[in-house]
Parts: sequence; structure tokens; C-alpha cells
Amino acid sequence: MKHHHENDSLNQNLSTCDHCNSNNDKHHKTHELHGHEEHDHIRHHHEGHHHGISHSKHSHSEHVDHTGHEEMFRKRFWISLILSIPVLIYSPSIQSWLKFKAPSFPGSQWIPVIFSVIIFLYGGLPFIQMAIPEIKRKQPGMMTLISMAISIAFIYSLVNTFTKIGHTFFWELVTLIDIMLLGHWLEMRSVRKASSALEELSKLLPDKAEIILPDGSTKEIPISKLKPGDIVLVRPGANIPADGVVIEGTSSVNEAMITGESKPVKKGEGDKVIAGTVNLDGSLRVKVLAVGDNTVLAGIMRLIREAQASKSKTQLLADKVAGWLFYASLGVATISAIGWVYAVGFTEEVLRRVVTVLVIACPHALGLAIPLAVAITTELGAKNGILVRDRIALEKAKDITLVAFDKTGTLTEGRFGVASVKPLGNISPNEVLSLAASIERDSEHLIAKAIREEAERRGLNILEISDFKVLKGIGVEGKINSAKILVGSTRLIQLLNIQPSSELIEIVDELNSKAQTPILVIRESQVIGVIGVSDIIRPESKEAIKKLHQMGLKVAILTGDSESVAKAVGNELGVDMVFSELLPEDKVRKIEELQAKGYTVAMVGDGINDAPALVKADVGIAIGSGTNIAIESAGIILVKSNPLDIPKVIKLARLSYRKMVQNLWWAAGYNAIALPLAGGVLAPWGILPSPAFGALLMSLSTIIVAINSQLLRRAKLDDNPAPSK
Repeated sequence: MKHHHENDSLNQNLSTCDHCNSNNDKHHKTHELHGHEEHDHIRHHHEGHHHGISHSKHSHSEHVDHTGHEEMFRKRFWISLILSIPVLIYSPSIQSWLKFKAPSFPGSQWIPVIFSVIIFLYGGLPFIQMAIPEIKRKQPGMMTLISMAISIAFIYSLVNTFTKIGHTFFWELVTLIDIMLLGHWLEMRSVRKASSALEELSKLLPDKAEIILPDGSTKEIPISKLKPGDIVLVRPGANIPADGVVIEGTSSVNEAMITGESKPVKKGEGDKVIAGTVNLDGSLRVKVLAVGDNTVLAGIMRLIREAQASKSKTQLLADKVAGWLFYASLGVATISAIGWVYAVGFTEEVLRRVVTVLVIACPHALGLAIPLAVAITTELGAKNGILVRDRIALEKAKDITLVAFDKTGTLTEGRFGVASVKPLGNISPNEVLSLAASIERDSEHLIAKAIREEAERRGLNILEISDFKVLKGIGVEGKINSAKILVGSTRLIQLLNIQPSSELIEIVDELNSKAQTPILVIRESQVIGVIGVSDIIRPESKEAIKKLHQMGLKVAILTGDSESVAKAVGNELGVDMVFSELLPEDKVRKIEELQAKGYTVAMVGDGINDAPALVKADVGIAIGSGTNIAIESAGIILVKSNPLDIPKVIKLARLSYRKMVQNLWWAAGYNAIALPLAGGVLAPWGILPSPAFGALLMSLSTIIVAINSQLLRRAKLDDNPAPSK
């Protein structure tokens, strides 16, 4: 039982929109551990984002986002729609169906032709331009299909206008273009809204900071001029301009926008504050620790960009499905053409069937199915203090069967605290603690600090002392009201030649079994109490492990701590497995062993020694308060350092994957019926859908996918999770 002064070593960022990258066809890696390519669409979307955030609002105009694309599609849709009205009015087919006759005048027969040419060049040509990168990459997709459909309809109709061989498709052409423009406008609008997290985060920083000069006066400067070491004055209601530590003042700070913590957090001298959070009710003087790229806010924005840029396996599948659909549509179109030529000869109905097949097969909704769900998932996670750095990690999280926790700083707070106070004789626990805190009032030792903090938390008096003396390697002593008080390890018993009572021996054994260091409090050679000090278990840890068990998962502890300490924490929390005294390479081997047994392992850690294990695990989850190396090695970051967020991660992963699969079915599933229908399999019964109907069907699937994705916003991650099936 060593004296506590000897124990310093104790537990101390869319393939849906190739049209957005027609001029930007590069790929690069976004996560060196996985080497996956950055998503073209999101790369284009975020390439304008600054990597630092010190210039904040001044940079908003520099962000390349979907606003320009959304506005372009909106404008072209409305203009094309207005220009389509004369085409519809002067279409012979429409006049016949609606039983009316449009006003006739010289040249009126050319109205459908002229307006259709204008609409094709204004509303349709952009789709052809956006198909060029697909063709160059030899990766045909949505734009290729749209371009083929409208080009065939346009050319065929122009030819028929002058040759009079058959009917024209002008009204179908313009309505098809209108619906395509509408669908893309709605898509851009949905993605822009879903991807708003970065823009909102960038608005959290103020434009200026009020620094305190050496003479005590203040001066406003742009936050881009701030540097570490500066002292800033943060007034009530102001946003904190940089990461720092409070050196004077007390206040409450709203950190909800960064950590998801709904309650204001009390801040005083020595407490750290985060750039972008809001100071509520008191003035603070803050010493700047980090600015620009090095702030927590910049890190969060960087992680969101990486999450939006990374591709998941589901997205890769969607890309493949789009390619398969292109060849499938060509196959169905070819078979339809052959069948119709065989049945009725080469007529305009053959081309009509080909155009309809190509329109219905257009995988517009397929391109939206995954990116929109991912964008909303990323935003939902960020609002709950979960930053998804790598989408593959989130996707794997749905399959986790075992969660391995590092102990210190993860399940525990990584600091000493008073776990128990055991009085002996006719004295109260608070009196024991008050005496100990008074004697330890001037000591800087971690355990002395823990005793003082507990006395302060309980509102106990710190008494005046005299004749203070350090007993090197054993403890401290002093006098309170002339009574000699000693506080220290159990070696004090030997020093003072005290015969321990059976009660004292029982208490010390009990504390040792719980991995608590026993600190004796002695008054006039009589032991009056024992204080149990240990690495404090986070209050949320037990509930987190309970929820993980409810989800059907196993829980393990992987720690470098001693076996007795690790087992004591494991027993307290009810984990399934405890592995102790592990070096960093031992943690990696232990994860490999668990994986070999069939477990899909998530590793949760916060230190440098956890980094290799975070990489080796199927899913690496870093506690946000941990080291940069640990965070850079993980696919998912917990901003609040709260173990209760682990069940949220798994629930988010399951909800996200379920929504992606649903979207894929909505986006592509209808083709199984629609393609044969467009090809004419029900023609004998008079069912022959037009190209316009095909465009309507495609747009309807896009809208359904968008609405289905938006339903993710209603998910509550803090509900009791259901067991995995």
C-alpha cells in the first residue's frame, strides 16, 4: 500500500451530380488509411471551403456550394415551362385530346418547332454538356441517358417536321426537359439544405475579437490577427473567438452548437473554452491557445468535409447500379426496337418506344439516394456530438458485435477523485474530509487536489493549519487547533507504530479490491478515517454499457493498467471481458484475436497508445477530448467524450443504412416494372406509356427518395436502442 505521493503513475465530408463536375474531373484520396477516392460531387461542392476558419464570414462568398446550381436549374425550369405553353397549345395531339382548336395565323404551324428548339438549346443542352465527362470516363450514367433521350426525341421530331414521315414529339420533348429541370432543381435544393452544417458552423465565429493590451486597455482586431498567447475579453452574449483557457472571470457558456450539450456549461479560471461557443452571463478573460486551423471548430468543419467527401460501399454500389441500368436500358430499348420492327415494321412507334425506355430508365433518383441520406446522417450526427470522419466507418458500425474501451480517459475521467470516505469511531465522513483537505490545502499533488475538490464540492470548511510538514514519500502533517493531523498512505501506520484495528484492515482491503488508493487520516496517533481515491468512473459509463448490452453487443476493456484496477472497474461497470497490462502493440494483437473469433470490433480510445488499435479495429471511435493522433486515427469522433454516445453511433449507423437501402429500392426498383412497360409488353392491352409519362415516373421516384431521406431528421438517437436482429 504505497503512499499516494509516490503514485504519480496511477491512472492519471455526389455521384448524383456529375453535372456539378463537368469541369472538374479529378480524383484524390481523402483518407490515407482507406485510400478511397473523394466523391466528385462533394469535392466540387466543398473545394471552395477555406481550410482555416479565421476569416469566417468574410469567406462565405468563397464557398462553392449548390446555391449556383440550384438557382440555374430553378431559372431554367420556370423559363422553359413558360416557353412550353405555346408548344402544348399548338400541339395537334393536345388539341385532339382536349377537344379545342388553337387560334390559327400565318406561320402558327411553326410555333411548336421554334419554341421546342429554344427549350432544347436553353433547358436541354446543359444535360448534354454534363454527359460529356461521363462519356470521357467511359462511365455512362444518368446524364448520358437523359441526353440520349432528349436528343433522339429532338432530332426525330425535326426530321419529321420537314419530311412529314410521322408524328413529332415536340410536346413530349419540352415536358420531358421541364420535368428533368424540376427534378434537378428539387435535388439541388434538398442537397443544399442537407449540407448546410458547414455553412452554419462557419457563422459561429465573430468577425472581430477584443484583445487586452499590456497596459490594460482593449482593442478590437479581426480574428484573423489573433495569435496564441493573446488575452481576449469576451463580454456577455458574445461568441468566443478562439480556443483558449479562462484566466479570469466566471460565466456560463452555451456549447450546444459544438458539443450538442443542451445545458449551459459553467466556466471559471482554468477551464477551457471553444471557439464559436456563446458566453452567456459574465465577462471572461481568455488566453488564446489555438486559432485558425488548429481550433476545435476548424477540426469539426474539416471532419464534416472529409465525411461528405468519402464514399461508402453503398455509394459505390449505387454508382455500379447506375452503370448497369444504362446497359440494361440499352438492352431493353434494343429488344423493344427489334420486337416492334418485327411486329409492325419500322415505324415511328419504334423510336417512340426507344425514347420512352431511355427516359424511364434514367437513374436520377438513384444518384440522389445515397448522398442525400449521408448528408442528413452527417448533420444529424453532428447535432448529437458525433462527427463522422469516414463514411465507411459509419457503415461498418451497423455490424459491430463487440465494443472495446480503453479505460483511462474513456470509461473513466482520467483524473483522481474521492470515491469514498470511511470514518472510524465517532466522527462524520464530512469531518474526516474537512480535516484532510485542510492539511492538504497547499499541496499540488493530484490526490491532494482531488481531496480539496471533493471538500469544495460538499461545501466543507477549510480550516487554518500550522506547523505544516511534508513527510517525504509518505504524506503530510500539520496542526489544527493544536491537534496533530497526518494524511498519507498506510505507511503512516508503520511510521507512528500504530496497531491497526480489524475495522481498519477490513476497510483498506475493501478499498484495494475496488482499485481505490486508501489515504489515512490520523489525529493524535489515532486513525479517524480512510479516504478512497481512484480514477473516477464517468457517471455515464454504466448506462452506456447497459444500453450496448440491450443492443446485443459484448463489451470489453483494453487497458495498460494493472489487473486489479482493470478488474475492479470492469466489475463496477458490468463489462463482459477485461484485458489489462497491455502495451499499444498488445492492444492491436488483442483486437486481432477478437476479430479472429468472429467479432466485428469497435475500439474506443483517447490516447496516443490507442491510435494503432483504433486503426486496426473494424471501427475506430475517438473520444473528442483525446489526443490529435487518436482523433486522426479514428473514423468517428465523439465531441462530448461521453460513452453514452457509443450506442447513438450504432443506432445512427443502422438508421442510415436502412434509409440508404430503402432509397435504392425506391430509386431503382421501379425499373423492373417500368422498363418492360415502356418497351411495350402491355401494348396488346392498349397500355403504351409516353416519354412524358416516363419522365413523370422518374421524377416521382426522385421526390419519394428526397422525402424518405428527410424522414431521417425525425430520428431520436437518445431513445432506448432496440436489440440487433
